[in-house]
Amino acid sequence: MPHFSRNAPCLNRFAALALALALGGCAAPPPQPRFNAPEGTPTATTCPKAVASIARCLSGQDSAGAYYLIALPNQWNGHLVLHAHGGPALGAPKPERAVEDLERWAIMVRAGYAWAGSTFRQGGVAVRSAAQDTERLRQIFVTQVARPQRTILHGQSWGASVAARAAEMFTTTADGKRPYDAVLLTSGVLAGGSRSYDFRTDLRVVYQYLCNNHPRPTEAAYPLNIGLPADAHMTQADLQGRLNECLGLDKPASARSPEQQRKVKVITDVIRIPASSIHSHMSWATFHFRDVVQNRTAGASPFGNEGVYYRGSGDDAALNAAVLRYPADPTALTRFAQDTDPTGAIPVPVLTVKGIHDPTAFVELDSVFKATMDKAGTSGHLVQTFTNHSGHSYLSHPTYPTLMSALLRWVEQGDKPTAASIASQCTAFESRFGKGCAFVPDYQPAPLSNRVPDRKRP
Repeated sequence: MPHFSRNAPCLNRFAALALALALGGCAAPPPQPRFNAPEGTPTATTCPKAVASIARCLSGQDSAGAYYLIALPNQWNGHLVLHAHGGPALGAPKPERAVEDLERWAIMVRAGYAWAGSTFRQGGVAVRSAAQDTERLRQIFVTQVARPQRTILHGQSWGASVAARAAEMFTTTADGKRPYDAVLLTSGVLAGGSRSYDFRTDLRVVYQYLCNNHPRPTEAAYPLNIGLPADAHMTQADLQGRLNECLGLDKPASARSPEQQRKVKVITDVIRIPASSIHSHMSWATFHFRDVVQNRTAGASPFGNEGVYYRGSGDDAALNAAVLRYPADPTALTRFAQDTDPTGAIPVPVLTVKGIHDPTAFVELDSVFKATMDKAGTSGHLVQTFTNHSGHSYLSHPTYPTLMSALLRWVEQGDKPTAASIASQCTAFESRFGKGCAFVPDYQPAPLSNRVPDRKRP
């Protein structure tokens, strides 16, 4: 990995920002590739409580309609973390989303990094447009706020697919430099839309086999792989009510009826998810699937379960004979994959971290991402790490500064880390950020097919 010379951070003199950062002399930033519309100046805003005592904040709305929030530590180390959030949420963007993200990732600001996050211009499963919004925010930061020494692109959960695509889409600025120096992908959904959501299709059909209430026999039937019809009026509360009715998810396991307990066990054994995550995955298989089909793939579904043989139910023959089957539409699948599937063509260092027991983004997804980068010939740019955590949205305070430090050493000194070296370095961060190191250096994820059954694909 080539070394990169440091450039002193430079704060543009916008009096309205009133940012008294103790930075060095100011030279004009290099020319950047620009989107068509001009961008307004970020304005000073109140920081969220989590960073209010240690940072100054700016906010704005970009030319495409995405809201953004920027935090500049009082003791800035000169580096920028450009954040791509998870989810995604459905509906119009709200500025509160960026506030929530900064509060969750306050550890980056505590560790001295500037932080910038976009809400994205639209809700729903649109990866390339979210990548564009992320790059637009980088340009706003560089041209109107400060020129960082290094820019680390951070993607969390679904946002990891956004960051991976952004790192492939935007590889060179107008002056021939890299817009991103490295990429950090945490708890990532990294098998692309064409494979990451297969198990949610499986969940939907197995649930219907067991419960037959989504839709009910008295309601109009529709293909379950479309999520919901475009004109359906179901709400999250409605969905939760049906899940509780059939599975008793609103009760402790001991308070569920024997039949509810049996059905929950079938789902957890066949789909291999904990009972606590059934609702969140069913929500995706309902509302997000509808978003994909209606807004991304022209009314046809890219999701299917043809050829799947389900195991673990106690009567697999009966389950497989009765469960509904749907083919993925070839055109829809191609269109969805073009938007959501990483190619692996990332020209800068990439670090990933995943909790081995992540109930939302399975650890086996990372085996697909490794194969993707192997196929692209960029496996030398990738180091994967795994921890003994069971969470998804956040692992632990010392985990992230450890990874950031390792990335910067890799970029600036050519010192490519290993999973073992990162694990050994983590404990040094616990004295500052608290306990929580749980790296498992020797862990290697199994193939995704070990957890999610293979299926016929167009």
